[in-house]
Amino acid sequence: MSMAPTTRRVEIGAGHPAFDGHFPGQPVWPGVALVAEVLEAALADPALAACVGATPRLPVVKFLAPVRPGATLLIAFRAGARALDWDVREGERIVASGQIARADVAVSAPP
Repeated sequence: MSMAPTTRRVEIGAGHPAFDGHFPGQPVWPGVALVAEVLEAALADPALAACVGATPRLPVVKFLAPVRPGATLLIAFRAGARALDWDVREGERIVASGQIARADVAVSAPP
C-alpha cells in the first residue's frame, strides 16, 4: 500500500489535567499522553487506521525532548513496507519518534 505522508496538528493546552503532578514546577506532557495522541491521529485517517489495525503494536518509541504546556505539535506519518513511521515535532525540534507495526501487511518468516 502506497500513501502520501500524512500530518496532524495538535494543541497541548496549558491547563490540561495530564500536567497535574507531572512534574510540579516543571510540567512535562507525559509520554503515554503523547503516544495516545499519535494513535488517535492515525486512527482518525481511514488509510492509516487500516495500517494500524485493531490492536496497535509499537515496537519503537523514542522520547527525545520534553513537551511543555501550550505546545503546538505536528504529528507526521510515513508508511513503510512493514511499519508506519511517525515523528512528533514542536517547530523544528523532534520531540518523539517511533513505529507502529503494520497490521495490513503479512509478515513472512525468513527462509
